[in-house]
Amino acid sequence: MQFKQLQEDMIAAMKARDKSRKDAISVLVSAAKKAAIDEGCREDIREELVDRVILKEIKSVKEQIDTCPESREDLRAEYQARYDIFMEYAPQMMSAEEVETFIREHFAEAAAGKNKGMIMKAVMPELKGKAEGSVIREVVEALCRP
Repeated sequence: MQFKQLQEDMIAAMKARDKSRKDAISVLVSAAKKAAIDEGCREDIREELVDRVILKEIKSVKEQIDTCPESREDLRAEYQARYDIFMEYAPQMMSAEEVETFIREHFAEAAAGKNKGMIMKAVMPELKGKAEGSVIREVVEALCRP
């Protein structure tokens, strides 16, 4: 996701007087700016950084939904609306088949060793933000079965 696109969508939500959408996108914009400042790339916010921030915020709001008391339906609805908006901006994740193909092509030596730890150590940095960790783990376990 381009940072500029997030800003434009926030402005569009302001003009449409869509407060919940504006607030949700504003959270993403603020988090992306903060992460850019922390990494020292304030002027040029990379797409990879924005995607990483979006995934982090999705995880955070998902935890809020899960820990929200049953009696607070208003709060739960607010969190769910924010989650739905964040999901619109989430980067496309790789499927299990794509992960398996990637591992077989790029990490054939590690996969041949059938050592789960070595494969995970090699693969995780490459696929971070491109595939869910649980999917990667399942594929690696399947590859390591005799």
